Amino acid sequence: MLTVVSQLPKIRETSGADRPCGCATVGMCPESADVAVPIAKRVSIVMPVLNQVEYTRGCLDSLRPDLEAGIELIIIDNNSTDETPNYLNSLSGVNVIRNETNRGCAGGWNQGVKAATREWIVVLNNDVVVGPGWLEAMAQFAESSGCGVVTPAIREGPINYAFREYAADFVIRMGSVQRIGVANGICFMVARWVFEKVGLFDERFRIGQFEDADFFIRARNAGIKLGTTGRAFLHHYGSVTQNAIRKKAEVASYEAENRAYFRAKWGLTKLRRLGLRTRLQFRCISWRLFEGWRFGHSLHEKWVNGKVELF
Repeated sequence: MLTVVSQLPKIRETSGADRPCGCATVGMCPESADVAVPIAKRVSIVMPVLNQVEYTRGCLDSLRPDLEAGIELIIIDNNSTDETPNYLNSLSGVNVIRNETNRGCAGGWNQGVKAATREWIVVLNNDVVVGPGWLEAMAQFAESSGCGVVTPAIREGPINYAFREYAADFVIRMGSVQRIGVANGICFMVARWVFEKVGLFDERFRIGQFEDADFFIRARNAGIKLGTTGRAFLHHYGSVTQNAIRKKAEVASYEAENRAYFRAKWGLTKLRRLGLRTRLQFRCISWRLFEGWRFGHSLHEKWVNGKVELF
C-alpha cells in the first residue's frame, strides 16, 4: 500500500511557489538564507542493494568526492547474502538500513526517502559510476529548467572506454541538450516537495519494474516537469541486480504481475498502449537523430553488438 506522505521529514520552504522569487531550488535562490549551502549538503542519495558487492563498491568509489563534500548517503540492504553486509559494516558516515527480506525497489526507495533529511533526493542504482560534477550539474539544470525530477545522460554496457575523459568530453558537447518530459529509473533527482505533492512509490509493484514509470506518470499528472540533461553523465552496467533475480524461479513471475497491475492501474488497453508507444518512439527517434547529427552523442547510449548505439 502507498505510504502516506505525512511521514516525510519536513524542510523549510520546500516549494518554490511559496517564495517571492518563485525559485525551484532553495540553495540557489538569491532570496534564500541557504544560498551559500553547497549542493552536496542539500542532497540525499537513496540506494537499495541486493548482493553485487563489487558494483556497490565501484559506485561508492565514484561517489567519494560527493561523500567528502557532505552528501547524505542512505543504503538499503534488501537482505544481501554475499559480502555486502560486511562491506557496509566497514563504511563510516553512511546510513545503512537493513531488511530481513527483499522489499524490492519501491519498498527500499520509500524507506530511503522517509529517512532522507535533505532538500533533494537522488534515487540511484548501485551498478553505476557517476561522472565528475554530476550533482551540481543536475541541480543547475533543475534550477534553470524548473524541473522537479531530473535524470542525467546515461551510457549502458561495459566500461570499455576511458570513463573520465569520455564523461568530460560528453558534458562539454552535450551540456545544452535536454529532453523535457522524460526521466529514467536508473538515476533521478527529485525535489522533496514532489514527494509531498504526489506521494511515495507504489509498493504494490513487487521486486522491481514499473514502480519508476508509475511515479513519473503521477508526477506528470500533477503538473510536475521532468527532464533529462546532458550537463551530467553516468555509466550504467545494465540491470545487474534484476538480471540476477530473474534467474530465481520463485520470483520469475514478478515482471508479468507488475506489468498487469501497471496496465490495469492506468487503464492501458492495447489500443491506448499502441498510441502511447508510437508517440514515445517518435519522440525518441527525433531526439536521437538530432542529437547524433548535431553532437555525435545522445542522452541515452548503449554498447550493443560491438558499437555504441544511440537511443
